[in-house]
Amino acid sequence: MVSKGNMQNNSSEINLLFTCTHWGQEQLAIEDFLDTVIENNFNGIEINLQDTGDFLDRFILKIETIKLNHPGFVCIPQQLNNPENENIDEYIKRVENRLMHLISLGPTFINSHTGKDHFSFDDNCRIIEACMNISSKTGVRILHETHRGRFSFHAASLIPYLKKFPELELVGDFSHFCTVSESLLQDQEEIIREIIPHVSHIHARVGHEQSPQVNNPFAPEWENHLKQFVKWWQEIIQQKKEDGWGCITITPEFGPAPYMPLAPFTQEPLGKQSEININLMHHLKSTLQT
Repeated sequence: MVSKGNMQNNSSEINLLFTCTHWGQEQLAIEDFLDTVIENNFNGIEINLQDTGDFLDRFILKIETIKLNHPGFVCIPQQLNNPENENIDEYIKRVENRLMHLISLGPTFINSHTGKDHFSFDDNCRIIEACMNISSKTGVRILHETHRGRFSFHAASLIPYLKKFPELELVGDFSHFCTVSESLLQDQEEIIREIIPHVSHIHARVGHEQSPQVNNPFAPEWENHLKQFVKWWQEIIQQKKEDGWGCITITPEFGPAPYMPLAPFTQEPLGKQSEININLMHHLKSTLQT
């Protein structure tokens, strides 16, 4: 298990642990998906777990088998609930129930899609506090993804939460900040510098000013965007090195439609999701300084 405690290291280097997203590969049997994860040399997975049929039992059995040969296999489940018309107390209860269920499965840590962009600051703080209480009681780290629609949807409006909760850990997906601000955040460098120390897990997806995902980050027209995102990821890694971390997890997270642009009429994807994520992992292994 990769806990915050055993991430600490006196070494001058930091290990990069790459996890494979299950998003977009739900059509595969879970056993086949996990086999491809191992075959492609990922260090673990990130997954929005299904609770239907026998999926969970099969998932647990396969993970247990994998860990016999890969004891450090990383498993990051997501707390991601569908929107419902509910009040804040009902929302908090639903999040708490989901978190406790995920914790019962023994995750490495949890990636939580927390709060809503239209909730008040105080209500979102209540949700964060509920997550922190569960984390404190169970010893399982709960990270909060920077994402449109959540409390963390915008870089500048995130800062008051970080000041109120200086221990807050984030899943850094800066593509959402870019889309919300319609920029590559050139005018928000100071704000990003305040956010970077809180990022404990990286979502490696390249977005642009109008969408959280380019069609292919290796296309020449996106060269400057790829360089900017790699620069941010490198700064996060450097921060964790300075903090004494021995490793950090990264999920190459290019997604399927509607994240993946489609050709009109034929609806053919303009990029191959799984191929892009594998290529991005190899690119980052050769590019990022550890």
